[in-house]
Amino acid sequence: NKKYPGCHVDYLSFIGDDNCHGREYNTEECGWDGGDCIDFNTKYPGCDVEYLSRIGDGFCNGREYDTEECGWDGGDCIDFNKKYPGCDVDYPYIIGDGFCHGREYNTEVCGWDGGDCIDFNKKYPDCDVEYPSQIGDGRCDGREYNTEECGWDGG
Repeated sequence: NKKYPGCHVDYLSFIGDDNCHGREYNTEECGWDGGDCIDFNTKYPGCDVEYLSRIGDGFCNGREYDTEECGWDGGDCIDFNKKYPGCDVDYPYIIGDGFCHGREYNTEVCGWDGGDCIDFNKKYPDCDVEYPSQIGDGRCDGREYNTEECGWDGG
């Protein structure tokens, strides 16, 4: 590429295509993706995520997107962070979706998965599994599911 000789990316056609691509495209060597990322970089300086289109897409994407540099995912995580301060999960948008998710979602700081795990926790207060929906689903899942704490997989 004569215009950006130091730019080494897989798809040169992405440079200057009116879409801001992240990571290796959004570099000085690639002219900030041929100028496509200038507005993004001005609005979110220091935001380095793989999928820039997720910023401000209406879903709180969490982790690397939910940072000050990325404007709390372009504002998508502001309400979530107010409601669940300290809840750091990969998929914040599944909290409170009517389905009990386990492990880091089923914690006090995450509101017991936005309330979705309250009934599960009442029935199995010491059962800590990744997929609570597998407890009592008619299949013996074994290992950590087939314990006294988990009601021998729900009975």
